[in-house]
Amino acid sequence: MRIRPEEFDDRAAVRAVNEAAFRGSAEADLVEALRDGSEAAIALVAEADDGIVGHIVFSPVALSDAGGIRLVGLGPMAVIPRYQRRGIGSALVREGLDRCVREGYSGVVVLGHPGYYPRFGFVPASRYGISSEYDVPDEVFMVLELRAGSLARHSGRVTYSEAFRSV
Repeated sequence: MRIRPEEFDDRAAVRAVNEAAFRGSAEADLVEALRDGSEAAIALVAEADDGIVGHIVFSPVALSDAGGIRLVGLGPMAVIPRYQRRGIGSALVREGLDRCVREGYSGVVVLGHPGYYPRFGFVPASRYGISSEYDVPDEVFMVLELRAGSLARHSGRVTYSEAFRSV
C-alpha cells in the first residue's frame, strides 16, 4: 500500500471509495464540493494492488478567536469496506497530520468517533475552550495541537467552509 497526494485523474476512484465507505453519496459530494471550491488543503489517497482503496481530505476551518493561527478540519476520511481494519485509515491520518505540520498548521479539528481519533492525540476540543458550529456531543468534536502551546491562548467557535453546509 502506498499513500500519495490525490491527482486529477483520481476523482472517479475517490468518489467510489467515499460512496462505498459511507454507503451513500453525501461524503463523496462533500469531497467534490471542497475540491471544486479549492478548499481541499491536503487530499491523499491510499493505493493498493487493485487501485485506490482509501482517501482523506483536510480543509481550512475558521476559529472565532484565531489570532493568527491556522487550523484545518480532518474529513471525510474513507476506506473501502473490504480494506478496513488493515491500518489504511491510520496511515492516511498519520501522513495527513505530518503534511499539516509541514505546511505550518497549528491544529486539526475533527468530528469523529471518540474511540478512534484519540490514538493520534486528539482530545475533546472543549479542553481548549473550542466548540463546533454543529450541535454535537463534546466527545466527538476533537482537536489536535500540532505545535506545542499553539492553542493555549485561543478559544472560540470553529466554523467549516460553506461546502459542508451545501451537501
